[in-house]
Amino acid sequence: MVYPRPLTEGSKIAITAFSSGVPKPLHARLDLVLDDLRTRGFEVLEGQCLRDNQKHVSAPREHRLRELMQFMCDDSIDAIMAPWGGEIAMDLLDEIDWDRLQQAKSKWLLGFSDISTLLSAIYSKLGWATCHCTNLMQLSLNQTDPLTSKVFEHLSLSMGSSFTQSNAKFYEAQYADYSKKPNACFSLTEPVQWKLLNKHCNSSESVTFSGRLVGGCLDIHAVLYGSEYFNPEFNTDEPLIYYLENAELTPTQYFRALQGLKLRGAFNKASGILIGRNAVTDNEQAPLSSIEALEMALGQLSIPVIYDVDVSHLAPNLTLINGAHAVVTLKNNDADITQLLI
Repeated sequence: MVYPRPLTEGSKIAITAFSSGVPKPLHARLDLVLDDLRTRGFEVLEGQCLRDNQKHVSAPREHRLRELMQFMCDDSIDAIMAPWGGEIAMDLLDEIDWDRLQQAKSKWLLGFSDISTLLSAIYSKLGWATCHCTNLMQLSLNQTDPLTSKVFEHLSLSMGSSFTQSNAKFYEAQYADYSKKPNACFSLTEPVQWKLLNKHCNSSESVTFSGRLVGGCLDIHAVLYGSEYFNPEFNTDEPLIYYLENAELTPTQYFRALQGLKLRGAFNKASGILIGRNAVTDNEQAPLSSIEALEMALGQLSIPVIYDVDVSHLAPNLTLINGAHAVVTLKNNDADITQLLI
C-alpha cells in the first residue's frame, strides 16, 4: 500500500466537485466548512467545478475531468475533497489518465457516497490508500461527536501508526436542511447497535476478524465489482474486510446487489463483512424488508456479517482507510475497529 503524506497544519487541500456540485442556496454552508478547514490550519484551494449543480453534476464532464487531473497531478496538493457525493462520478473513470497518475505524488482523497467510486478506483488502479469518511459539507467544527470530529486527527498519522474507533451511541434519522440552517449539526437521536447477522458461524459471545479494508456505497460497488476500477484482490493476497452501505436500493434491489457480489466471488477471500445502516426506509406494505433481503443474500455465509454499522448516509460515519489492515471486534453491544496503516 502507498499511504499519502499525513495531513498537518499547512497542508494544502483542493476542493472540487467531480460529482454533484453545490447550488446557490447552500453556498453559505459551503463557505462555513471551507472557513473551518482554514481554521484547522489547512491551506484551501477552491476549484472552478464546485458552486453549481445541473443534471446531477457541477460542470460538464470535460471540465470536471480537467480540474480533477490538474489537482491529482499537482504535487503541492496533499488532499482532494469534494463537497459531497452525487450520482454519476462513474462517468470520469474511463477518461482519467491513469498512466500519468502513476507518476504523481500520492494524496488523500476522502468522502463517501458517490465519492467512493473514485476512492475504490484509485485504490485498485494506483494502490494508494484512500479515506471513506464524512463528507466535507458535514465536517463543520461545531460537529463534535467522536466519529466525525476526529477525521483529520486520523489522517495526521504516519505510515506504521494505528487508531481505534468504537461504535457511535446514536445516529441521525433526518438530514439537516443546510439551506435554512447553514450551521446545523447532526441530530443524533436514534440508538446505535451493531448486530451479527449469521450467529451460526460464531459460538462465543464475541466475534473478531481481521483483514484489509475495501468497500463503499453498495449501489455503485455492486456495478463496478470485477472491473479494473473495483478490483479488491489486485493489491493484496491477505483476507479482505468488505464494508458496504445502501443509499437508495429497494429491498429486492438490495438483495440482487449483494447476491450478485456473492455469486461473482467477491466474498471468497473475505474474513468478514460490515454492512452499514440502511438509508432506505422500508415500506410496511412491501412483501420483503431490507433485513430479510440481507438475510437471504448473506445469512448463510460462513464468515461474520455485522450490520447496522456506522457506515451510512445516516450519520455519523467511521473513518475507514481503504487498504489498511483492520481488526474488528463485536462483543455484546460494544464494537470497535482498529486500523493499522501498514
